[in-house]
Amino acid sequence: MQIDVRHASHPEAVRGFDTETLRRHFLVETVFAPGDIRLTYSHYDRMVIGGAAPLATALALTAPKSIGQETFLAERELGVLNVGGAGRVIVDGTSYSLAKYDCLYVGRGAADVSFESADAGSPAKFYLVSTPAHAGHPTVLLTRDKARHLTPGEAATANKRSIYQYIHPEVCQSCQLTMGFTSLETGSIWNTMPSHTHDRRMEAYLYFDLDADQRVFHFMGEPQQTRHMLVANEQAIISPPWSIHSGAGTKNYSFIWAMAGDNKSFADMDHIAIGDLR
Repeated sequence: MQIDVRHASHPEAVRGFDTETLRRHFLVETVFAPGDIRLTYSHYDRMVIGGAAPLATALALTAPKSIGQETFLAERELGVLNVGGAGRVIVDGTSYSLAKYDCLYVGRGAADVSFESADAGSPAKFYLVSTPAHAGHPTVLLTRDKARHLTPGEAATANKRSIYQYIHPEVCQSCQLTMGFTSLETGSIWNTMPSHTHDRRMEAYLYFDLDADQRVFHFMGEPQQTRHMLVANEQAIISPPWSIHSGAGTKNYSFIWAMAGDNKSFADMDHIAIGDLR
């Protein structure tokens, strides 16, 4: 298992970042490494994102030094969303089967967590998001039919999409983590436009279901100091609370969103008029 630590960046400093520096601070280029667990620890709300990609043998989630505990979930909660083949997550001896698009919430205090693929030839890809937790909540398996399903957007503005809310107050109890995924329909390329910020919460994106030769232009930065990064399939973005977070793809795609901070209100957004962006 490997972990990379990313420190917070002041928005005034980010104004001077070139492309390479911007990508080094906010883009996670390798989320899934076959037969390994890769984690990125962000000092924005101390969120950890990463991927577990088991092959023939199980992978155990241990606690690196940066977590500061004997077990990874001693003071944390965890969301797991599978974007690969069928697999299993074993939590303190109980096995949970996850097909693609299935999600598992694991509460604070779980001691032993490991990941398995049902078939090493078609391995699972478990996307992981963890945040600090003040209380323990039950572990819950959430299939797509149990998610809260929203269908915002219009074809005319190229943002017709389905939003599946899994770890959300109306679906599954958590301490501060919210998590789900959005899938854009054929012909739609925009997510979250008009754009917004939410200074009370940071966010992370994993872009997936994107053809290898296609890209997403991820827009970030202050509303009047926007920047962009080109993001490939199964790469992730760390989005600071002060930053916008919009994307436009060269083709339709899906992305997992996860948030942590002062509240769990999905609608807590400070909208930015398109004409005010720079």
